[in-house]
Amino acid sequence: MTVPGYGGSGPEHWQTHWERDLPAVRFGPASWDAPDALDWADALTRAVSDGGRPVFLVAHSLGCLTAASWLAERGPDVVAGALLVAVPDACGPAFPAAARAGGFEVVRRRLPVPVTVVVSQDDPYAAAGWTRDLAAVWGAEVVGIGEAGHVNEASGVGPWQAGREILRGLVAAPA
Repeated sequence: MTVPGYGGSGPEHWQTHWERDLPAVRFGPASWDAPDALDWADALTRAVSDGGRPVFLVAHSLGCLTAASWLAERGPDVVAGALLVAVPDACGPAFPAAARAGGFEVVRRRLPVPVTVVVSQDDPYAAAGWTRDLAAVWGAEVVGIGEAGHVNEASGVGPWQAGREILRGLVAAPA
């Protein structure tokens, strides 16, 4: 299940490529551009309820905050793991004002499923050290990918085959 971030994921975003190639569906909040944390959590609940079993969440940016909060608050249910890519710092200067107004926050407790956090050294939305520290709180494995910006369309990662390998490792890991 893909959980895109603010604005959704465009046609050349790696999540969109994965949705075309893998058995993956995108969760659907009411608005990608005027995000509301409660709406996004409810949309994730609906999507997970409609999905097959087991479900792996594949989140990017604001979707990472949604997935982590949802897992911490609502429990894993049928979710077997989560791949969180480019987690944004909700208190950082680059965090979108619309997301801040929508009530998105960073949950700071251990998550109840296996989680892999992907960190880019030059992500404009969060310092790599901040992301690594948060991943430790979540009990997540960290995978550094060097300098890849926000790991989005602008980063030029395209279908992002290396990311698929990271996901394969998460899916194959013993629970």
